[in-house]
Amino acid sequence: MNLLWDSILEQEKTKEILEQFIIKRRVPHALIFSGPEGVGKFFTAIQFAKILYSSFEKHSAEHAHKAITNLQEPFLKLVIPLPRGRGESSEDSSTDKLSKEQLQSIQSEMQKKIQNPYYKISLENANTIKISSIREIKKFLSTNYDDIPFRFVIICEAELMNPQSQNALLKSLEEPPEGLIFVLITKDKNKLLSTIQSRCWAVDFEPLSAEAVKRNLISFYSFDEAEAEKVSVFSEGSLQTAIELSERNIDKLMADVISVLRYSLAKRFYSAKKDLSGIVSSKSAEDLKLLIKLIKFWISDTVKNRNSAADYYFGQYRDTIEKFNQKFSSVNTYEIFNRLDVLEDYCDRNLNLNVLLLNLIFEIASISIRK
Repeated sequence: MNLLWDSILEQEKTKEILEQFIIKRRVPHALIFSGPEGVGKFFTAIQFAKILYSSFEKHSAEHAHKAITNLQEPFLKLVIPLPRGRGESSEDSSTDKLSKEQLQSIQSEMQKKIQNPYYKISLENANTIKISSIREIKKFLSTNYDDIPFRFVIICEAELMNPQSQNALLKSLEEPPEGLIFVLITKDKNKLLSTIQSRCWAVDFEPLSAEAVKRNLISFYSFDEAEAEKVSVFSEGSLQTAIELSERNIDKLMADVISVLRYSLAKRFYSAKKDLSGIVSSKSAEDLKLLIKLIKFWISDTVKNRNSAADYYFGQYRDTIEKFNQKFSSVNTYEIFNRLDVLEDYCDRNLNLNVLLLNLIFEIASISIRK
């Protein structure tokens, strides 16, 4: 494999599949890159496009590589979730009714994506891929560029297409022009219509190792090694999770987890609720999900301690882990995990946040009841 492949950390099975497409000169016209956020799906799509040009068009590769890196049409069309403009109708283009500030924000986010392909574009109120964006793909397809052998349409967060957008895309997938390759990037391919899935070659991505997350944080986000090491351990193989943990101050989050655990296990419900409300200050279920994940890491440490393991996620709080096992040695930690998994799932169902907070406290408190 060449240097462009080597720049993609891990994902060896994925790279082998894509490499075989190129070697055999049989590249599918549509691919679904599916897997957790922050594992390199977009970066892989960009590198794949460059490698395809290098393999088929030696003379024009350098110019194509630069255009692909800069996300420039007609080599590449990038489709992302966008906010709706005031008074926008289905007849408007995807940006016609957007304000000057919204357009500037889009431009700024796109520039960040160009500079760092691992960057997650974040636009306020951009929670769907509009049908107008999909219609613009048709215009892209209908324009003739005989001197460009390959063109790419990359749809980020493809799971955010509503049924109307997906049906509109389906028509473009059925008979694409020669040399046009779709890449649908998603964290949940099951949210795509079965008719779309059946017309695409599915390529699954795995979570990264903690070491790969650490290296990417240093390479693409200029993290110092100590901070990268600290957050990568908790990242569950996702660069985005690691960045979020760093932005939220991982040391403070760990201290908050210990505080909530202590108050809840002692059945000091008012203090536990007060602490939790302070942690989930943005009133976001995502904050609560993050906290639940960290609590699960701490529970994992109690299992490690029971098995005399040496390495811990919450290494600086080893005393709390040992005291927990001394007091609750008979507690079934697998049952706790399962109940926390259920609660984490509830966070995605738009339930009342106060109810979720109380449920978490009572789940932890129930440990002392079941001991």
